Amino acid sequence: MAEFPFEISPMFEGERVRKEGMFVELGGPKSIGLELVRAADMDAIEDDKVTIVGPDLKQLEEGKTYPWAMVFNIGGELVEPDLESVVERRVHDFINYCQGIMHLNQRYDVWMRVSKDTAAKMDSFEPFGKAVMMLFKTELPFIEKMQVTFYTDEEEVKKQLEAAKEIFKARDARTKDLHDEDVDVFYGCTLCQSFAPTNVCVVSPDRVSLCGAINWFDGRAAAKVDPEGPQFEIAKGDLIDAEKGEYSGVNDIAKKLSAGEFDKIKLHSFFDAPHTSCGCFEVVGFYIPEVDGIGWVNREYQGMAPNGIGFSTMAGQTGGGKQIVGFLGIGINYFYSPKFIQADGGWNRVVWLPSMLKEKIDETIPADLKDKIATEKDATDIQSLKAFLEEKGHPVVATWAAAEEEEEEEEEEEEVAVAAAPMMMPAAGFQMPAMPMMSGGSAGGIKLTFKNAKITIDRMIISEKKEKK
Repeated sequence: MAEFPFEISPMFEGERVRKEGMFVELGGPKSIGLELVRAADMDAIEDDKVTIVGPDLKQLEEGKTYPWAMVFNIGGELVEPDLESVVERRVHDFINYCQGIMHLNQRYDVWMRVSKDTAAKMDSFEPFGKAVMMLFKTELPFIEKMQVTFYTDEEEVKKQLEAAKEIFKARDARTKDLHDEDVDVFYGCTLCQSFAPTNVCVVSPDRVSLCGAINWFDGRAAAKVDPEGPQFEIAKGDLIDAEKGEYSGVNDIAKKLSAGEFDKIKLHSFFDAPHTSCGCFEVVGFYIPEVDGIGWVNREYQGMAPNGIGFSTMAGQTGGGKQIVGFLGIGINYFYSPKFIQADGGWNRVVWLPSMLKEKIDETIPADLKDKIATEKDATDIQSLKAFLEEKGHPVVATWAAAEEEEEEEEEEEEVAVAAAPMMMPAAGFQMPAMPMMSGGSAGGIKLTFKNAKITIDRMIISEKKEKK
């Protein structure tokens, strides 16, 4: 292995570069971050070449945040465009092998930090780029030649971002006419298990990976060229529940790869055994019980949702490979799926989206719902959200009356009559004091009515009030 100014090992995968130990931040929520892999002819690639467009590492100011783009070109006899996103997803792994360099997210959400210790050991991003390419060619031998360009110039990063978005869109469109019932196998991905040990990402034609980077075709290509890698086949097995997307094969792999933490995953359910959430998800969904609806917030949105919580806090509650009822991480392309949370109402259950996300996925929102789904411009808290939904006649409003009727019926059933007899064994010589008749009726005693309440009484003492003389 070549010599590099920092250590390289899988042991650094879970390393976090905190703000106080950070030399520089690249991309992330305060800026633009992008990574892209493109297949190219072997003759067009200068092997191991690193190009920096914009200020290099030694020219960046400590503690600052800068725009960042990484564009890798790969070539080889077995390299084809279908492998681009597969290789792209491994960028996360190999960058995190480098000591003191933290990488989070994917595609156009990339967030990186370089620690002060590592920055002190190198003046340029060049050795970092060479280290990552060395890891790629070692781990994925079908890559015979590779070069990378790093961009820190803001205008150049923006140009790369616009071009990349069109590439991502074309990749995602490939599964448009392919559905879960049309295939015999799904694909799994365990790339995120370094920080979400029980997460099992299941990729089907109707459900893209949580990070948004791997669709069904990508999974197939990855499993073909790297059978022992992190993407692999999942036999569907028997269909248990079509609406919820439950398959015996998925349940088997979920139990195995989560070390028994859970034994089933229902691909298209929000509430019943939902898909696990890693932490790289592009969007997190959250249940709003006050309106019986579901809101969604994307990683780029910096504000608060109507429940008073932002993306980062909800991501912390949702991620880590947990199966949380009431929260769900997804890839943005899942919004385009005809099976989008179909077990729980689909789009008819969606009540809130950040305006930036709503604009991004505008074409997939049903026309009759577009004006009925609130954004931060319409509702900033539960009260204003409820008022908006009522005014617009959102489908969830119809469920409120039914819920109120059911609640009233439950309240009637929960009326509890407490007889006047003592509720504990009386002490010797105790005589029950005469009690006034309450709430009418010919029989003596007390009638207590509790509505919509659950009460636990460890001890009750009834005594006569003594009049002061």
